[in-house]
Amino acid sequence: MTDDKPSEEQFWDDRYRESDRIWSGNPNTVMVREVTDLKPGRALDLGCGEGADAVWLARQGWQVVATDISRVALDRAARHAEAEGVADRVDWQRHDLGASFPTGSFDLVSAQFLHSRGELPRERILRTAAAAVAPGGVLLIVGHAGFPAWEPNPHDHVRFPTPAENLEALDLPDEQWEVLLSDEHERTQNGPDGKPTTRTDYALKLRRLEV
Repeated sequence: MTDDKPSEEQFWDDRYRESDRIWSGNPNTVMVREVTDLKPGRALDLGCGEGADAVWLARQGWQVVATDISRVALDRAARHAEAEGVADRVDWQRHDLGASFPTGSFDLVSAQFLHSRGELPRERILRTAAAAVAPGGVLLIVGHAGFPAWEPNPHDHVRFPTPAENLEALDLPDEQWEVLLSDEHERTQNGPDGKPTTRTDYALKLRRLEV
C-alpha cells in the first residue's frame, strides 16, 4: 500500500500554483511596526512565501536571506524583488527548515506565521532561529493564536501555543535574552465568503543581549 500524501514541498508548490498571488503582496503589519525603528543589518526571513516582508526589509536597507520550502513561491518572490529594484539585497534560498537551515548570524530573524498543515518541527526550528540571532539582534515571532471563526478547530491534534508557551519552548538563558514584547492582538481578516471577521494573533519579540 502506497502513501499518496504529498510532501510538504509538493503541498506548498501546488498551493502557490492555485493562483498568480496567494497573499496580499503587503508586508505583515506587526513586522513593519516592530522593525521600523531597528538599525538595518542582516535579516533572515523564515517562511518568506511570496516575499513581501523580504522586499520591504530590503527597501529599508536590510541585506536579507529569505527562505521557503516552495520553489514556486521563491521564484515569484524573486520577480517581486526585481520589480521593486532590490534584487541585489535579497538572497532567496529553498529550505525545508526541519531538515536544513540558512547559515550565518543575523541582526534580525523574523518568523511570521510559521504554521503548516503537515509535519513541522516548529519548536526545534525556532530554537535554531534563536541561535542564529547575533548579539544585540532581535528575534521576532508572529503567529496565529487560534483557528479562524470559519474553521473551528478541524484538527483535534493541532493547537496554537500562547506567547508564554512559545517563550518557554525556546528554552533561552534568561541572562542572555530580553523580552521586548509578548502579547496577543486582534485583527480583521476576510473569510472565505469575503466578509470580515476578527482573528487573534500573537507576537513575541526578543533581543539577544551583548554579554
